[in-house]
Amino acid sequence: MVILDRLRAIREKKDLSQGDIEKRTGLLRCYISRVEKGHTVPSIETLQKMDRALEVPMYQLFYHGETPPEIPLLPKDLSSGGAEWGRDGESADFLHRLRQLRGRLSQADRKLILHMTFQLARWKPKA
Repeated sequence: MVILDRLRAIREKKDLSQGDIEKRTGLLRCYISRVEKGHTVPSIETLQKMDRALEVPMYQLFYHGETPPEIPLLPKDLSSGGAEWGRDGESADFLHRLRQLRGRLSQADRKLILHMTFQLARWKPKA
């Protein structure tokens, strides 16, 4: 079941109209209708508004079932018991310095760095 079906099903199960959701979220009723019909893809912020209005945890919008899904176990090197990168030592010093420098950046520079990071993450070397 896709999110739009879940939104409509939860709203109808709680006997709420799109107008009720409009009042609770501040989103326009026509926008809510477009989301439920699949004409518009909502942002995470919009989904957060809707799950608060519907009084359900967000996982219910993505997961079909009454109980929360099981949380998978992390590999031993990623679990909280092991030493994590950035927690102590040289990596922690580097991370602390990086945070300080990021705080001095202008909003435009932050956007530029974020854009470059996304481009690098998508880049695939030619074989």
